[in-house]
Amino acid sequence: MTKTKKQVQPAKPKNGRKDGAGAPLPPVIAAAESEELLVFAFRLTAAERELIHKAAGPARASRFVRAVALAAAGGDEEALLKLLVGPAPAIN
Repeated sequence: MTKTKKQVQPAKPKNGRKDGAGAPLPPVIAAAESEELLVFAFRLTAAERELIHKAAGPARASRFVRAVALAAAGGDEEALLKLLVGPAPAIN
């Protein structure tokens, strides 16, 4: 017998807001369907991870970091500034 997988409902934000924190992310360069995606990883402290999550909003940290890295690497100052709008999180 095979079991049917339950459909998972998306989690509601705990802070009562309907949308994520900060400005919407600009579109990131889309990989062609035939292009293989690779993993680019780096190590960071728990405090650094929390800063990224605060800046990106719930469930958007990876997309945020990717968009910032690509904008910076490509010299797209306008996109980088759009991503960094709002007050910077405090560093302890």
